[in-house]
Amino acid sequence: MQGVDTVFMQRALFHAARGAGRTSPNPLVGAVVVSPEGVVLGQGFHERAGEPHAEVRAIEAAGDRARGATLYCTLEPCCHQGRTGPCVARIVAAGIARVVVATEDPNPLVRGQGFRFLHERGVRVDVGLCAEEATVLNQPFFTLMREGRPFVVMKMATSLDGYIAEARGRRTSLTSVPANRHAHRFRAAVDAIGVGIETILVDDPELTARGVYRERPFTRVVFDRRLRVPATARVLSTCDAGPVIIVTTAIGAGRTEHVKALEDLGAEVAIARNGTFTAALERLGERRIGSLLLEGGATVLAAAWDEEVVDFVRLYVTPHVVGRDGVNFLPARAFCTAGWFDRRVEPLGPDILIEGYVHRPR
Repeated sequence: MQGVDTVFMQRALFHAARGAGRTSPNPLVGAVVVSPEGVVLGQGFHERAGEPHAEVRAIEAAGDRARGATLYCTLEPCCHQGRTGPCVARIVAAGIARVVVATEDPNPLVRGQGFRFLHERGVRVDVGLCAEEATVLNQPFFTLMREGRPFVVMKMATSLDGYIAEARGRRTSLTSVPANRHAHRFRAAVDAIGVGIETILVDDPELTARGVYRERPFTRVVFDRRLRVPATARVLSTCDAGPVIIVTTAIGAGRTEHVKALEDLGAEVAIARNGTFTAALERLGERRIGSLLLEGGATVLAAAWDEEVVDFVRLYVTPHVVGRDGVNFLPARAFCTAGWFDRRVEPLGPDILIEGYVHRPR
């Protein structure tokens, strides 16, 4: 039976992944309803936040045939009233006899209570099949629920000799067109992109996702403890593309006239409880931002690395040689790609992409 169960759970995982880039802050979930004879009666996935959950879509597709069937689901069915009703009630009402779930939902409003609801009403529940795959699929959601912060993807481009710029304060372009296209495709899938104030002052980027389609607005975040973002920054001219959040400290917020000027341009100024990067991430977690692409510069990358809040790294290595006057992105720090989990290497034109999890997905 385990082999058959795995086949149907893999199908549910396939459907779950179809919602990538559209469901945040909700998780990616897929579901399949199968008859006792092994016939797929209905299947579905969570398509957008606020719309029917995967279990409901699969049950509705199965109709009356769902009675006595098995439901395969990639995440514990919800048991609370949100923008949609509790899925466990629909499962019981449909007459589902058995539910096979990949992993527990870490949301405090669910976390085992969905399983308990089903058990108490005579539904057999089996948990843990394909748990690792399901966990990897929902790393942003799990991180937000468990740690109250976004899942952080640190992205950088380095020269062959390990530098990210020719000199401090000098704008340096390293990556090729294929690598740039790849980077922008990833921007289409995350909730937000973040940079430090030095990147704003030196590169003055718009921080938009170019050449790709995004269904949801793209949040841009600037980490700026002293609130030095100029009112002329180009990112402030693109607020129609999505929110711009400037995370500062009480010291930066003390510049009240500058705060007002930035807010008048459409930016939100958020005050962190202290000057740590972790405190800044907490403010994003409060806004239910589940994934953050952190693109630089050197100071903010080092802060995230030192505070051990980097979850995944995407490193583009280029054939350029900068020389000893260049800016090292993590000076005097241990940084070795060999120890990453699920490490992957891919050529992108003349560049090489190396990516992987800093710690095992959890």
